[in-house]
Amino acid sequence: MNTDPIADYLTRLRNAIKANHRVVEIPASKIKKEITRVLHEKGYIQSYRFDDSSVQGTIKIALKYNPSTKQPAIVNLERVSKPGLRKYAHYENLPRVLNGLGVAILSTSKGVITEKEAKDLNVGGEVLCYVY
Repeated sequence: MNTDPIADYLTRLRNAIKANHRVVEIPASKIKKEITRVLHEKGYIQSYRFDDSSVQGTIKIALKYNPSTKQPAIVNLERVSKPGLRKYAHYENLPRVLNGLGVAILSTSKGVITEKEAKDLNVGGEVLCYVY
């Protein structure tokens, strides 16, 4: 049993990027599917596919690399809110990652969204992670 599935998800992505893998397979959950959707919308991953053939299901993520320099699109993934210490942010005090170059992913009442979308919707929530 895993006590922090989001941290496990981010660690699997981080390890696959460091090993220069093209595809990574991760056990699925609703929150992981939503984080994957946000990463794809923001251009950090090339594509993804949900495989629901087994009981839990899996997420297959195709990682994105720069074709000329072979550098990954994701430089760093950082878990912010942890099971032992949750971090919440009001919509007026949402975090900025690298002066707007990165993305903070939040879990809100409107779903899993970025800090920019949360500011537009005037909604705060739990800060899950930073991606840049």
